[in-house]
Amino acid sequence: MQELPFFRITGAPEAIGRQLGVLAKPVFDAYMAQSAAWQAVSHWRGSTFARQLRDAAEHYFPAYVAELDAMADALGWPVEDLFLWNCRGELIHRVPDGCTTLAAPTPEGGVMAHNEDGDPFLRGGCFVVEVAPEGKPGFTSFYYPGSLPGHTFAATRAGLAQTINNVRIREPRPGVPRMILARAVLDAASLDDALALLRDTPRASGFHHTIGATDASHGVRLYSVEATAARCSIQPISAPSGHANHLIHAGCECELQIVTESSRDRQARLAQLLPMRGAQPDGAAFVDVLHDRGGDGLPIFRDDPHDPDDENTLATACLRIAADGVSFDVWQGGECVLERFIAADSRR
Repeated sequence: MQELPFFRITGAPEAIGRQLGVLAKPVFDAYMAQSAAWQAVSHWRGSTFARQLRDAAEHYFPAYVAELDAMADALGWPVEDLFLWNCRGELIHRVPDGCTTLAAPTPEGGVMAHNEDGDPFLRGGCFVVEVAPEGKPGFTSFYYPGSLPGHTFAATRAGLAQTINNVRIREPRPGVPRMILARAVLDAASLDDALALLRDTPRASGFHHTIGATDASHGVRLYSVEATAARCSIQPISAPSGHANHLIHAGCECELQIVTESSRDRQARLAQLLPMRGAQPDGAAFVDVLHDRGGDGLPIFRDDPHDPDDENTLATACLRIAADGVSFDVWQGGECVLERFIAADSRR
C-alpha cells in the first residue's frame, strides 16, 4: 500500500498555522496561479463584506484567525489574501469544492463515507494531518494546502466524525465564514456541543455537515445538518442516506441556491443505489457506491478532466464510528492508501 502523506502537528494556534503553512508551501503558489476561483475571490480585496467576515471570525473564533494568519506568514502570502481564500464559499458561488456523503447506523455504531471532490490540480497534492491543539481533543483531517482543516472529512479524539458537502448559497450575509465554523466543530468536546455551534453561531453562507459520534448515554447518533445563513436544519439519520451539493431538507425551497447538473445527477443516482445496499450497509458497500461511474447522468465518482463543475474526486474516505473511536480509511486510485484508528479519549 502506497500511503497518503500523513503529518503530526501540535501546539498553540500560531504554531499549528505555521506548520500547516510549511506543508502547503511547495504546492500553494502553483495551485493558486492556475485557480480561476482565486482570481474571482481576489476581486473582494478591501471590500466591506470581506471586513465583516473577518470581524465576525475574530469575534467568535479568534484562535482560528490566528491559525490562518500564521499559515499566511509561513506561505509568504498577505494575511488578507489567505483569509479571503478561506472565505471563498461566501465570496463566489461556484467554488471547485464538491463532494458526496453517505451515512447509516450499523450494529457496531455508525458508518460515514465520503468522496472529496475538488480542483483536479490538487490530485496528489493533499495530505492527512493529525492535529493536537493545546487544551482541545485533537483531530485527524484531510488537508487542502492553504485551507483550514475541517471542510473535508475528519475524526476527533472526542469520538466525533464530520464530513462536509459544499452547497452553493446565493445570498450570503455578514457572519462567521463556513470554513471557520467547520474547523470549530473539530475542537468540540461532544456531539451536542458541535450541533450547538452549528445552530447558534451567526453563519455567513452554508455547508452540509454529516456528523456522528457514540457515547455511553446515547449510543450512536448520526445527523445531517444543513447550516446556512438563513437556517440550520438538523435531521437525525436512522437509515442509509446520501447528500450531494445542494440543500434537500424540508424548507430548503425557500432558499436561493445553485443546483448544478452534477449535484442533481449524483443525488438521483444515490436514490437508485442506496436501497440496493440494504438497511445496514457496511463501509465496503458505501465505498463501492462512491466509486460508481454508472447511471444516465454525470457520475458519482468524478475523474473527467472536463467535469462541468471543474471538480474531480481527490479521495474517498470511510469513517466507521464505534464506542472506542473512529476508524479512518482513505482510498485513492482504487486502492486504500491510509488506515488509521482515532481512539476516543476515555477521559472525556
